[in-house]
Amino acid sequence: MSAATETALGLTESKGAGARIAKFVIYAGLFTVFAGPLLALLVGSFNHVSDPTQLSVVPRTPTLDNFRIAFDHGVLRYLLNSFFVVGFGLLLQVAVSVLAGYALARKKFPLMTLVMVAILATMMLPEEILALPLTLVLADLPLVHLNLMGTLAGMIVPLGAWAFSILVMTEFMKDVPRELEEAARIDGAGEFRIFGQIILPLCKPALGVIGVFGFTMIWDQYLLPLLVAQNAKAYTLPLALRTLRIDPAVTPGVVLAASLLALLPSVLVFLFFQRSFARGLTSGALKG
Repeated sequence: MSAATETALGLTESKGAGARIAKFVIYAGLFTVFAGPLLALLVGSFNHVSDPTQLSVVPRTPTLDNFRIAFDHGVLRYLLNSFFVVGFGLLLQVAVSVLAGYALARKKFPLMTLVMVAILATMMLPEEILALPLTLVLADLPLVHLNLMGTLAGMIVPLGAWAFSILVMTEFMKDVPRELEEAARIDGAGEFRIFGQIILPLCKPALGVIGVFGFTMIWDQYLLPLLVAQNAKAYTLPLALRTLRIDPAVTPGVVLAASLLALLPSVLVFLFFQRSFARGLTSGALKG
């Protein structure tokens, strides 16, 4: 007779042999659905693949030719372009987010509500609607009148202000006790010292969250590089994948190898910031 235990939700969980077999089948099915395509991508990037419908998770003819051919088609240059854009774009985005979040969370100024509404509105508009005005602005940057079309800088500047990161930093900074700020002012601390030595160190979990999401958002950008890049020298890796896919001389194995190179940075960044990312997501619930 199988024993049963009650779960946290008040449901009954069976411990018998049939329940264990059912769990194994369910977990195996979930693993196949979610991990199967990733394993096929990993194995296919090291195999001679001529038919994309015949991918396998078992290595048959291991080779590095796919990566060599991908590098011959300029994938390394596109990869470096992507790292350049994501590096400077993420730094700019984090800087804007922490400064904007500090102003919105700790200060009071006229039209503050209107500013918040404008930030939220940018999250409700699809990228396709912003494509034309963004192209016009980048072709003649206001005030300085610079043309950023065809340059990597044109892909970096629009990434500086992201509503998601600003809102995350704003809500997190609101939870910092004002008593700490008041005590620092009594001790003679100035605005920059309060921001840099008191507020910002307490926001490390939030920085982990916006760092992971920001990296992934910038790394996966497709429409913005497509609008800005005017020649292959300014392509990023997502554009390179499209170029390789439509090239009749490139085999599916080469495309899989380039796709693996596009996937690895996001996975490594998530693993590196996993602890800060988890703390940032749960800190609000713990404080409540």
